[in-house]
Amino acid sequence: MNWHELQQGLASALAATTPVEGAAAALGLVYVVLAIRQSAACWLAALVSTSLYLIVFARARLYMQAALQLYYVAMALYGWWSWRHGAAGGRLAVSRVSWRLQAAGLAGIAAATLASAGWLARESGSPQPYLDSLTTWASVYTTWLVARKALENWAWWLAVDALIVVLCWQQKLYATMLLYVLYLGLVVVGWRAWHRDMQGQAAARAASG
Repeated sequence: MNWHELQQGLASALAATTPVEGAAAALGLVYVVLAIRQSAACWLAALVSTSLYLIVFARARLYMQAALQLYYVAMALYGWWSWRHGAAGGRLAVSRVSWRLQAAGLAGIAAATLASAGWLARESGSPQPYLDSLTTWASVYTTWLVARKALENWAWWLAVDALIVVLCWQQKLYATMLLYVLYLGLVVVGWRAWHRDMQGQAAARAASG
């Protein structure tokens, strides 16, 4: 397929994108932009976006991604509370997580992926049981990192979003695929913004100490 054919294919696919998927994708983008700015309002955008994506992924028979949206709804509520009240001083600050915790997360993702993908392959008729499961469980862990304002969440999202781009392309969810392509650029912006903020916090503590 050449570039012109690819453009035509994307244009026709986007024209067929449902209003529900389009609204979910737009609100998903709002969520990431607000998260980069560390605005707790990002969780309100996430709450509505994930509710809509529950419908989108269920219709596409991506059952793990659909179930993930239920988790996202709960995490949107937790994230809203955590960012506003999750620290002794009020506003939660950007922090780092240990390599040990990340290794444990990776091991848990691998185990959960093998278990759920095997079940999906046998019982559900899912077209992409392993990729669906892997991106789901990785997103579960990474969203928890976001809720705790861990800087490393952006590195995890870089890998997860790249895999979801592939998954959405295979299932012809092109509006969502383009959203995740944008996410790949935004995660770099997010890492830099949060890292700069963390350095500023450290400098302020050193100056006050």
